[in-house]
Amino acid sequence: MSASHDRPSTWTFLTHHARVLLEIARDPEVRLRDIAASIGITERAVQGIVSDLHDAGYVARERVGRRNRYTLNLDQAFRYPTEADLPVRLLIDMFTQRDHLPAGDGAAS
Repeated sequence: MSASHDRPSTWTFLTHHARVLLEIARDPEVRLRDIAASIGITERAVQGIVSDLHDAGYVARERVGRRNRYTLNLDQAFRYPTEADLPVRLLIDMFTQRDHLPAGDGAAS
């Protein structure tokens, strides 16, 4: 058996950009350090991702006291050409609606 079969795969379906966007959708006043802790990347990486999302028009920032409040542009289309006709709202809705399901109702058997 090769070494690649001895260790579990580390890839996932969602990118860090998608995960950051979902964390902001769940809590528009979330701190970057809390996003970093939640998804397992550095705070610096989250800062870069939020900057990317802001520059691309997915996220707006508003300073409220010492914190930021984020607003999502849910009508912004996905960036990849095969999904460019779909709004990011579809991804956000899929995962945030799952958060509201009673325990046991969201998993397939």
